[in-house]
Amino acid sequence: MARAAAVTPAGSPPGPGLTGGGGSGRAEAVLSKLQLLVTRKLDGLLQGDYIGLLPGPGTEAGESREYRPGDDVRRMDWPVTARTTVPHVRRTVADRELETWLAVDLSASLDFGTARWLKRDLVVAAAAAVSHLTVRGGNRIGAVVGTGEGTPVRLPARPGRKEAQGLLRAIVSTQVRPGRSDLGALVDLLNRPPRRRGVAVVISDFLTPPEQWGRPMRKLSLRHDVLAIEVVDPRELELPDVGVIALVDPETGALHEVQTADPKLRRRYAEAASAQRTAIAHQLRASGAAHLRLRTDSDWLLDMVKFVAAQRHARTRGTTR
Repeated sequence: MARAAAVTPAGSPPGPGLTGGGGSGRAEAVLSKLQLLVTRKLDGLLQGDYIGLLPGPGTEAGESREYRPGDDVRRMDWPVTARTTVPHVRRTVADRELETWLAVDLSASLDFGTARWLKRDLVVAAAAAVSHLTVRGGNRIGAVVGTGEGTPVRLPARPGRKEAQGLLRAIVSTQVRPGRSDLGALVDLLNRPPRRRGVAVVISDFLTPPEQWGRPMRKLSLRHDVLAIEVVDPRELELPDVGVIALVDPETGALHEVQTADPKLRRRYAEAASAQRTAIAHQLRASGAAHLRLRTDSDWLLDMVKFVAAQRHARTRGTTR
C-alpha cells in the first residue's frame, strides 16, 4: 500500500509544478510570489527579534534548572545534579550563527496533488519558509537535493538572504529523474562531512520503508536538532467513492485500475494508509526528530506558524520536543 499511495489519475496529470521542467519563467514568478507570501504571513504572525524554526543548540552555557519530562538528557548538568541530588539540565544561549542544512526529496512520487498544491510545490514552499526562518543573523543555509535515481545535488551553505534565494532557485531548477531517491542515503549526506552542531531539516513524503531511513535520521539527531517535514495529500490517506479509476505510479509508470465503489477496498486502503503514517511518525519520534506534517489541502503556512509557536512555547518551558 505504500507504493499505491504515490499515484496519479491516468490521463489527468496534475500539471507542471515548480520543479522538473515547468518552465524557468513560470518557476521564477511562482517562487517570487511564494517568497512574498512567506515573508508577509510569517513576519505578521511571528513577532520577535530573532525568529527561529527550532530553538538552536547554542554554544554558551546558561543557568541550570530542574529537569522536566521531555528535556534533552544530553544537556544534563551533572555537577549541579550531584550537589543537589535533584536532576538538573543546563540551558544554553541560542547561537545566532547557526548552520542549517536541508535534505530535499524531489522523487517522482512528489508529482502528485489532488487539492490546492502538488506535493512537489509544497516541498519547495516548506524549503522557502525554513530558509526565511533560519537565514537571519548571518546564519548559513545549504541543501542536498534528491533527484530520483540520479546522484543527489549538493548546494553549499552560504549566509545572507540573496544566497538563500539563490538556493531556492537552484532547488527549483534541479533536473529530476524518474525513480525514487534513496532517502536514507540523502539524509546520510547531512552527516558527511561532520559539522558543528546546527539544524537539519528533512523534507519528504517519507514513502520509502522507515527502516531504510530510520538509522540515518537517528545518527543525524545525535549531533543536530532535526526537523522532519512530512508532505501528505488527502488521497494518500483515503480513496473517494468515484467508481473505476485508472491510476499510474509516477515512479514506475505501472498502470492499475481500481474499483473505488467497493467499500471493503476503501476501508482496507484507509487502514493500510493509517498504519503506514503511524509507522512513519513512530520512526521519526524514535529518531529524536521534531515532526511537522503539511497537507496539500490545508493552509500549510498556518500549520507552520502553529508549529513554530509551539516550539517557542516549549522553549520557554524548558523542553524542545
